[in-house]
Amino acid sequence: MRHRVRKGKLGLKTQHRLSLLKNLATELFRHGRIITTDARAKELKRFSEKLITTAKVDSVQSRRIVDAKIKNRDVLKNLFEFIAPSFIDRPGGYTRVIKLSYRRGDSAPLSAIELVGLDVPFREVASQVSEEVQPSTSDK
Repeated sequence: MRHRVRKGKLGLKTQHRLSLLKNLATELFRHGRIITTDARAKELKRFSEKLITTAKVDSVQSRRIVDAKIKNRDVLKNLFEFIAPSFIDRPGGYTRVIKLSYRRGDSAPLSAIELVGLDVPFREVASQVSEEVQPSTSDK
């Protein structure tokens, strides 16, 4: 029986589906907003909100749990230093799914998924992270 079990399989095998969700979550945390199909956006919402909830507590264990899902170090740092602290007072609902039109080629319904109400704009966060990673020429 499937009582209270809800997981969209997206027509994919388990490992392919998890890989897809990990990649979509990485891009969502990198850019703040992505456009994908409606079914993928709904599943990404469930997946990414669990990651943000885990990242709100900055501990070694939570970093290991999130690191198993997000492999990009810059995005991981961005998540723990900027995104999760901005949601510290929010009990849930970190993402928003906005339905768009239909894709031109196959008429698949498209949706935009974005992070809600961040304190720091993403262009500034991306430039801060890239400056910290790469040494500047003035230091030499």
